[in-house]
Amino acid sequence: MPAVTGGRGRVSTSDVDRMMSKLLVTEGSDRRNKLSAFWVLIVLSTIIASAGVMADSTATVIGAMIVAPLMTPILGTALAVVLADRRLILKNLGMVLGGAASVIVIAYLIGLTSHALLVADTNAQIAARVSPRLIDLLAALATGVVGAFAMVRSDISDTLPGVAIAISLVPPLAVVGLTLESGAPQQALGALLLFGTNVTAIIATGTIIFLAYRVRPAAIALRVKVGQLRRGALVTALGSVLVLAIPLGIGSAVVAQQEVVLARAAPAANEWAQSQGWQISDISFRQGTLRIVALGPPPTIQETGLRERLDEAGLVGVDARITLVLGGSRDLPARP
Repeated sequence: MPAVTGGRGRVSTSDVDRMMSKLLVTEGSDRRNKLSAFWVLIVLSTIIASAGVMADSTATVIGAMIVAPLMTPILGTALAVVLADRRLILKNLGMVLGGAASVIVIAYLIGLTSHALLVADTNAQIAARVSPRLIDLLAALATGVVGAFAMVRSDISDTLPGVAIAISLVPPLAVVGLTLESGAPQQALGALLLFGTNVTAIIATGTIIFLAYRVRPAAIALRVKVGQLRRGALVTALGSVLVLAIPLGIGSAVVAQQEVVLARAAPAANEWAQSQGWQISDISFRQGTLRIVALGPPPTIQETGLRERLDEAGLVGVDARITLVLGGSRDLPARP
């Protein structure tokens, strides 16, 4: 059958055929090759992501994002929703959930090899993924648009590696496994929320882009099995994004509160330390407590005055704990 040429703002039958070949991993004569590639890349990206998180290496984690294959079945789910094919929807969602579960299990097992606790307090990669905010939802929505746009426009498909870097899929799942192994289920739940946010946003925006580019008429012209697109499916996809915005909004409020507390506490703590010849090495706000670490030489510093300065800075209701580290550096030469 001759290909139907896509006009402005719509795809052609050849575009739909290309999209189905790339996104529907479980379909086609080469499905065995696509499935084997998917699972091999899942294992490898999990190993890379887990190693990157454990080593606190941003570059390694980015490498895992590029290798990770989860974007394919997620966009495949959006395409299946547009085609209103329940069988394809379930197959692609099964690939996403199966891949996610595999990442968590593998990361958990890799975490058993570490003697240190892998938690947000000691690891920047974990800390960046356990407190998702509304800005993460916004980034996921934009990434979904770019990913779907790159699929419908073959001339910009080279942007897909950049899309893989922009969205975080395997790394937060690796964090789930590692933090569960370290006994931090609350942090694991936060990382899982980030993954769920990304998946939901990509499916929702991918569905909108595919509809906007009239994928359904082109699929019908290609004689692809297309079901009746029900309004409920679209409402569910968009509604799930709004539901996720609630916990993300709460997370954003918590982070904003932390930033306000730290902004007020830093000048007061530094002024207090400098008045006694000491210096503040670290200030953090975790679990409702302001934590201050001060460094300086003997004699023991007097904590008198710090509470008053914090109260004057507007932190009357904030508990504080100060850790005093005495003494300077000491050289310990090796024995001959």
